[in-house]
Amino acid sequence: MFTTFSGSTRRPRQVNLSGRGSSSFGNVGSGSGSQAALDRAQQERQQRQRERDRLRAARLLQRAWRGHSTRQDIRRDLRQQWDAIEDSVSHPQAYASATEALEQLQRLLNFAQTRNEEDTQRIKHFGARQMQTVQVQGIDCSSEPWPLAYLRLEKKILVVLDRRCKEHNTPWESYTGLVKLLQFLAERIPAETAQNAKHFYSTLAAIAQLFTMSYVASDRNSELVPGDDFNDSKSFALVIETALTPLKTFAAYTINAYEAFGASFLTIPIVTRIDDTNLPNQILPWLADHVNYKLLASALSTMINTAGFGAYPELTEPLGRGRLLACFIYFHRQAHNFNNPQAYSSHKDFVSVVSALLNSLLPTENVERQTPDPDQPEDIDTPGPHRTGNTFLREQIQSLVNQESVGSLLSSSSSEPASSHDEKVEEARQLANYALSLLRFFPHRGDDIRMWLYLGPSPSNSEGSSQALPAIRYFWEATKRSNIFNSIIRDSRAAIELLKSKPSATEHGWHAPNSDVTPLSPTSDEWRVILVFLELYTFVLKVMDDEEFFSGNNTGYTSRAASSLMTRDNALPLTDVKDLTTFLKNLGFTLYFNAVDIVDSEDQDLTRSASFHFSNSSAQVSELLQQTMKAVEPSVGGVTGLTIDYMKGLVTGLLRMVYERDSRRNFLPSNHWLMTSRLDMTGFIPTVVEEEESRHRIEEEDIEDTFQDDDEEESEDTNHIIGTNRAQQARRLDRLQRQQRKASRRRYLQAVAPRLEILQNMPFLIPFTTRVQIFREFVSLNMTKRRGSSDPEMWRILMMNRPDAPQQFEKHHAKIQRGNEFEDALDQFYDLGEGLKEPIQITFVDQFDTPEAGIDGGGVTKEFLTSVTQKAFNPSDGVDLFIDNDQHLLYPNPSAVEEERESLREKGLEDNAVAFRMALVKLLQRYEFMGRIIGKCLYEGILVDVNFAPFFLRKWALTGGSGSAPNESGYRATLNDLRDLDEELYDGLHQLKNYDGDVEDFSLNFTVTDTIRRADDRGGTKTVTRELKPDGSNIPVTNRNRLVYISYVARHRLQNEPAMQTNAFLRGLSTMINPAWLSMFNHSELQTLVGGTSSSIDVDDLRRNTIYGGVYQRGDDSRDHPTIDLFWRVMEQFNDGERRAVLKFVTSTPRSPLLGFGTLRPPFSIRDAGGDEERLPSASTCVNLLKLPIYKDENVLKEKLLYSVFSGAGFDLS
Repeated sequence: MFTTFSGSTRRPRQVNLSGRGSSSFGNVGSGSGSQAALDRAQQERQQRQRERDRLRAARLLQRAWRGHSTRQDIRRDLRQQWDAIEDSVSHPQAYASATEALEQLQRLLNFAQTRNEEDTQRIKHFGARQMQTVQVQGIDCSSEPWPLAYLRLEKKILVVLDRRCKEHNTPWESYTGLVKLLQFLAERIPAETAQNAKHFYSTLAAIAQLFTMSYVASDRNSELVPGDDFNDSKSFALVIETALTPLKTFAAYTINAYEAFGASFLTIPIVTRIDDTNLPNQILPWLADHVNYKLLASALSTMINTAGFGAYPELTEPLGRGRLLACFIYFHRQAHNFNNPQAYSSHKDFVSVVSALLNSLLPTENVERQTPDPDQPEDIDTPGPHRTGNTFLREQIQSLVNQESVGSLLSSSSSEPASSHDEKVEEARQLANYALSLLRFFPHRGDDIRMWLYLGPSPSNSEGSSQALPAIRYFWEATKRSNIFNSIIRDSRAAIELLKSKPSATEHGWHAPNSDVTPLSPTSDEWRVILVFLELYTFVLKVMDDEEFFSGNNTGYTSRAASSLMTRDNALPLTDVKDLTTFLKNLGFTLYFNAVDIVDSEDQDLTRSASFHFSNSSAQVSELLQQTMKAVEPSVGGVTGLTIDYMKGLVTGLLRMVYERDSRRNFLPSNHWLMTSRLDMTGFIPTVVEEEESRHRIEEEDIEDTFQDDDEEESEDTNHIIGTNRAQQARRLDRLQRQQRKASRRRYLQAVAPRLEILQNMPFLIPFTTRVQIFREFVSLNMTKRRGSSDPEMWRILMMNRPDAPQQFEKHHAKIQRGNEFEDALDQFYDLGEGLKEPIQITFVDQFDTPEAGIDGGGVTKEFLTSVTQKAFNPSDGVDLFIDNDQHLLYPNPSAVEEERESLREKGLEDNAVAFRMALVKLLQRYEFMGRIIGKCLYEGILVDVNFAPFFLRKWALTGGSGSAPNESGYRATLNDLRDLDEELYDGLHQLKNYDGDVEDFSLNFTVTDTIRRADDRGGTKTVTRELKPDGSNIPVTNRNRLVYISYVARHRLQNEPAMQTNAFLRGLSTMINPAWLSMFNHSELQTLVGGTSSSIDVDDLRRNTIYGGVYQRGDDSRDHPTIDLFWRVMEQFNDGERRAVLKFVTSTPRSPLLGFGTLRPPFSIRDAGGDEERLPSASTCVNLLKLPIYKDENVLKEKLLYSVFSGAGFDLS
């Protein structure tokens, strides 16, 4: 084909100047053209550049080699000159002149190389001659150029020693000459040596560490003091003397020497080691005699406050910091002959150093056991197993906790009245940091530390002291001045940023709390001041009664004699208490409601990081496991080690204590406690119900993981040999994954259930009626889950469709004999356990076992429950399970268990006999069943006329809940609670606390006497003396420890003595009602839940919610019967007492329901009882039914009604 119109078949030539192939099948960029020319030019430029680089490198190498060669030649010449001069003497002797010595030194410095062993020998040779020269000629080395030359020589010696320390096989003789020369140089140039102190002391520490290994390995036991003939001991003594040399002369940089000495030298193990060699007993006294402890304290304080510790790798390990702390404390104690700790304990530098080092040890080191059981007396004199390095460390750290030093902590706080505001603020921060460190480091001694701070210095030590404020007022004033307090009291949302977790460690592993380089330091320091105040105030409120609490303000509440001056000084004015509660409720609300915003979202995700396959090597699994086990240290508010749970518990516990006092004596505005402005109350109740469902799901998942953990623990205990190491690590890692999932679920719960957290921990922030509605919603939700419906009849219908319906109905049915209600209910319903939540069917029988007429549609169940409670809580012929106080309020008999034991012993049973134990079990089962009965009444919404003591009700709300910190927010025995238990004991302890004389005049000790009633024919009582703390019979009660004695007595009477009975009752109660639901109410609100409100009877509300039957039933005109009109007219005329009597006559309780009569179940009802006006009104309390004859006269109705109400008429089933 012709491709053109020319008629030629030849393809025309393609001309392409772009360098690109014209064919789609050709190589891209092939051919010649402008692009190819550009590429070639670029390659040529690169080739020329490489050539220039090669030439430049060659010239550089040649220049370096020429320089090296020249220097080597110069060194060789200098070395030859130096050797020629030195070889002219047969043995080391003094130089002829200072000029000759200086010239030889300069030659030596110019040619000596630290890697050359011959040069090292020349340095030692020169040192020997120079020391003789100085001794003979007395050369003055203070003028140039000697100091600089000596410093250069010193640095070379340190490098040589460093290299030899790393070799580990160098004989001690090779160190001696160099160390002697090092000591000689340090004596000549102390200021220059101090400037080089870090290198100086790190080298000496390395030498001392090598000696430790050599000495212990050789099992020698010689004295390590100067003058010893043993070569190794003399060498080590020389090291110690050399280390002390820069510290002997005070120069411009001596403080640097003390800093390096403490950070590098005092952290080596040999200084604080106690074993068969008994080294510290020889080394430490010697060091302490030559070290100025004040300069050491100043140097370390400066280092900590300026973050200079980063230059010392020895301080990255907790054990190293522990050794430094132990030596630091020892030097102070030895300087004061191990007496009079108050002489130094309040010094600013001592407080700063000790608190910083103690805080740095908290994550991994603890000289106390974990937090003890708050319900048991603490053994404060016997330390537990420790993880700090050795006995010496523990002894020194434990010496910090004594009455003299802690009590005198604030003794110098006001000694300078002219101090500026900033100085006072900084002083308060330092003291708070120290006090908080002691409280966290010694949890067993917490009450002692708080008490000593509260009491202040002892009278013998307070003479001449100018302290103006006690500890509580001192830290309260500092708290009020803080920016944190003022920010949060104005706006609760400001707490979010102030509480957010901050980095708790630097690249060096820790940071001092007061480091100037840390921008968060002011915030964290202010938090420490606030935390110490909260700790102290919580302790004081436990032993401060209401009169003393109000003594800080002239309110007229104080009815007793004026309390002690100390108590008045520690009581805050009510205006301050109001500010404090505002701060606490704003802070507490934010802690719970915004917990997710506060806690770091950067927590380790172990589930993700721990994903691996069995194809991984064992080393990889081990490394992964180690990484997984590394815990991220919490630091809420920038305070290292501070957890959000600790903060929640502390704030919640204190806020509850103040709220309880306000509940007893209202001194704050009625709406002061509410935080509804931060919540959307329109949809609050449905939202809380959804949060409760989420909590249930999370708890079920936690239970599954807990079961798996238990199974694995049993498997590891029984089959620890089975499986390879890698498989065991895999199992451990899997368990850690589950723990992480549980932690994640808890964080998720904080995110999805903040309102529920507030309700359970600070319920008073929400209106009471709202909480009651939520409680009934929770119960209804639980009923629906268990029964399928809250209607009992629906449950019965559903059960009828089950194959085991007869057995189920049989379990939930009981025959109850009149007069024996509690015993019959216990026998037939105890085994039901949680099944008692389901509807029960009751048949009452007489003494002949004849059933009473009637059908249980719910009313008989109510009558059964009210009858059981009346029988259970009334006194009996045997052991009284419950007894009442002077106000006729019930609480578990504290001596019930002991009375039962005494009764069994009188019958001849041994304590270890099966019958003996079974009898005690049955007694506790009675308490447990009583708890279930009260729980059943709460569950069904049935009010019973039972009144409990406030301290017992308080245990319902504060025991067994899901609070973040149960030890802080749980029940704590207080002196005010003791008043509800025993007024006489309260009066005696109150007088003891405020006694002006010497308490030892009463000859009291740390024991208490329990009185047990005998159950035998002899009757009477038996007394048993118990110790409140170990060896309490030998510990007298003094003016200094009487507060602890009072708190121990209160704890014994309120917690320890009735513990078994109370726990059994609460166990039964929690079977029916979730303890978290009860935690939404305080003690008075719980009493209202049980027995109804004590407010006046609202007749109009009762009439609106009354149902009529029989003749009284309303017709189409919706008008009431004339007798009904007469009845309500009479009710309006009655006083409140008469109205309550009518209500009790009909419903068995004199109180109205919490949310009005519309919630009364069964509803209040009235029906006719015939037309005989001579007949008295009667009632069926089981169905809340009043049977009212048709009266036509108002006076007759009133007379007959009052006669029936006050005649004590019984139950009438019709």
